[in-house]
This record gives sequence, structure tokens and C-alpha cells, in this order.
Amino acid sequence: MNTESIADDSMESSPPFLDPSSDQLRELLGKMAGRRVAVIGDLMLDAYLIGPVQRISPEAPVPVLEVTSQQYKLGGAANVARCLVELGAEVKMTGVVGTDAHGQRLVEAALRHRLDAEAVIADPDRPTTCKTRVVARDQQVIRLDQESCAGVRGPVEARLIEQAADLCQWADAIVLSDYAKGVLTEAVCRRTIEAAGAKPVVVDPKALPWDRYRYATVIKPNRYEAEQFAGGTLAEGPEVHAAAKDLARHLRIPHALITCGAGGMTLVSRAAADSDLFHGHHFPADPHGLVDVTGAGDVVAATLALSLAAGSDAASAAWLANVAAGVKVGKFGAAAVSALEMLEAHCSPMGFQQKVMTRDAAVDFARQQKRQGRRLVFTNGCFDLLHVGHVQCLERSRQHGDVLIVGVNSNASVRRLKGPDRPLQSEYDRAHIVASQAAVDGVVIFAEDTPRELIQALRPDVLTKGGDYQSKQDVVGWDLVESWNGRVERIDFVAGRSTTNLIQKAA
Repeated sequence: MNTESIADDSMESSPPFLDPSSDQLRELLGKMAGRRVAVIGDLMLDAYLIGPVQRISPEAPVPVLEVTSQQYKLGGAANVARCLVELGAEVKMTGVVGTDAHGQRLVEAALRHRLDAEAVIADPDRPTTCKTRVVARDQQVIRLDQESCAGVRGPVEARLIEQAADLCQWADAIVLSDYAKGVLTEAVCRRTIEAAGAKPVVVDPKALPWDRYRYATVIKPNRYEAEQFAGGTLAEGPEVHAAAKDLARHLRIPHALITCGAGGMTLVSRAAADSDLFHGHHFPADPHGLVDVTGAGDVVAATLALSLAAGSDAASAAWLANVAAGVKVGKFGAAAVSALEMLEAHCSPMGFQQKVMTRDAAVDFARQQKRQGRRLVFTNGCFDLLHVGHVQCLERSRQHGDVLIVGVNSNASVRRLKGPDRPLQSEYDRAHIVASQAAVDGVVIFAEDTPRELIQALRPDVLTKGGDYQSKQDVVGWDLVESWNGRVERIDFVAGRSTTNLIQKAA
């Protein structure tokens, strides 16, 4: 991914931008951890009704969905806040919800994601914005929206301004996340930007007019939103560059970043504080297997704000946001992106190798994850020939928490357990193959016959093992895990799938 400097007749010659090295990226990500970011905007709840459709209603020619699962997730500005937490930030947010059940669910979901929601305002005269998606066989059938887009007024607006000003004093950076649901009124935006002072304010805009964002630090519309501002279609390249420059000039903003999906991102920045000269950079898209663009804008806003809070210049922050977007579009739904995933995506095309850790490194990694409130899952095995049973076990183990570390028996350990003809592959090959699985966050090779010492060192919240163990007491380390209030989960095997069977068939 090579960043391109932009230069035309109306711009100052752009300073060269070199993509950060792996060491520079690690340093930047380290500085981001623990920075404080305030999110102000339209808080939303995303609801999902999931199930099969097997018949047509006798009452009308419509499908009947049998609801087997109901899920609630943070959306809108609340999802930006969740993305920030995943990146290691300390986050507080404010916005308006109703006094209805959806509002309560939103606040409860925020607390589960370690978000400070004390500044969220409940308005009995306003419904909580909720978008309910009916999903059958991974296909969205219909979306039902419950919302009010009227601008907040009177005492609610006054309280919102007061909360926003308080958060600006606390934060290292601020995000104004606008989904056109009425929270970011002109008064709220203007007073927030004033209260922020010299602190960076990142704006993710929605409906025009945008004058209320004047004097912010960065505005980051997507191309469709930028076209609304420009009043016409924008072709990639010079037209996008010109629109970004016009946007920065009109709003008296130092930086404008236009995201163009597969077309990458274009950043235009003032050459100096009061200058009318600009320079720019284009960051080509770097998707790691396009799956879903949902929520990519939230990831970009979160990454921009947090990197600016850590002292990055705008070009470095935009570059990092582009890396994060590339990781996000490889995931389904409004997923968050971690610093570890960005590091893997940038450092090497064989990024899974960095998941293979020494025991000490794994202990440090586990402590870091737990400090950030993530549930740690541990499982172990020889993994001599990785097969579908292994893959299912790893994927199902990961579903029991937020981070999965896998212990892999060393060569000597496997020989003691399986006999002199095993393993078929070296411990390093087996560890790297396990690490290549998306469900796995870390791999540790252990030399003992059992992983008990490793479990004691890592202190996982959840210990998983295959379903061939008759009871939890048969699982090595169950007593340790329960002694610190963890739990044991047994994972069903895929019938007929084992390394022994594969070896016998190949013989």
C-alpha cells in the first residue's frame, strides 16, 4: 500500500509521506493505549431478529420467520465508542435515548463494552433510535426503524451542551458522530467545538448543512456525502481532491478526509494555520478480503480520533485509519478492529506468525487483554494435522470469550503422548498453522505433558476442551480456572474427524 502525495496548480507541493515502519506502527499503537476520547452524537441500538423461513403466511402472501435468536448491538455514535474501546481508549459518551426498553438495552450494552454512559441523557418524550433487522439464512429480509429525527430543544439540548462541555475538559480528543437523528444541533456542535479548544475534534458528518462543524479539526465525509456538499457527482482523483479542499476552506477546518470505499481515502490539509494553500495525500484501499463495509466509517472516525489524541499528525492518523478500514471490511457486520489486527495486517503478509508467542509474551498479552476487560479463553492440543474438527473447536472456543490463546504441545511432549512416530509436523509448523486461523489470537508451545502450568500462568476466564471428555473434572486445569471464578466449556467434536483417522487413510 503506497501513499500518493497530491499536487496540482492550486496546491502547495505536498511533503512526502512514507508509510510507517513496523516499529513506528508499534510505537504509535502503544501511545494510543489509554488515551481519553469523548464521543458525542446519535446513539443507536441495532436489533436483530434471526431465524429460518419455512412457509408462507396463510393470512397474506408474506414469509413467516420463526425467531430463534434476538440480538442487540450498539449502533451509530455508540458503535464509534465501542470501536475506540477495542483500540484501547478510555471512552465516555453522551447523547439522547428514550426512557423505553431500547434505551435501557443500549445503556446495558454500553456497560458490557466498558463504556462510561453516565453522561447519556434519557428523554421521556423521545424514542430510542432502534433499527431492527429481520434476518433469514444470513439474508436481511426487512429493516424496521423506530426513531425521531427532530432536533433536540429546550432543557434536553441545554443538558446535552453541558455534558459535552464537561467531556471536552476530560478528553484528549472528541468525536462528533452525526447520523442525522437530531442530537448534533448547531448549538451543540458550536459549543462543543468551542469547549474543545486546541484539542482535536473529528467530525463524521451526515445531512447538510455542515456550517455547524466550522472550526473543527478534521471532517471525514464519504464520497456520497461529499457529493451532496459539492452539488454533483465526484470522479475519483482531481475532483475528490478539489472537493476536499473546498470543504476545508469553506468550514475553516485544517483537514478534510474523504473516504471513497474501494477508491481509498483522500486527505487535504492546510499548509499552515491561517494559510489558504493546501497539500494532500491519497491512501489506496487495502482490504483484506472484502466481506462487508458496514461500520467502516465508524472504525475510521475512531482510529482518526485516537491517533490524533496520541499526538499523531493528520497524515499518519489518516494512514492508520486506512489500515483499520482495510481490516474492518474483511469482517461481517459493524465489527470493531483491534490494534493487534492492524499490526498483523501491516507488518507482514504472514502476519499470523506474530501470534506465536513465548510463554512470557503470552502472559503479558493475556494481562493486557484482561486489563481492558476482555474475557480470555484457553484451549490446547497437539494439532498434528489440522482438520475440520480442530477448526470447529477453535471457532467455538473463541465464541465463549473475546480473546483465544491456544497451547500447542512441543515435539517431545507429543512423542511422549502419541508415540515415537509422532508428530508428523514440527512444533513450529503446527503452531503457525493454528495461528493462521482467524479465531485464534495467540499460540504458545508448551513442553510439559499437560498445560497445567501454562493455564496457571495465563489465568484464563474460560477453559475449553473437546466433548470426548466425560466431565469437567477430566479436563486438566479445571480446578485452577474455577478457583479464580472461571468456567470450563466442553466443545462437541465433528464425528469421524481426527488426526489418527487421517493418518490411517493416508497409509
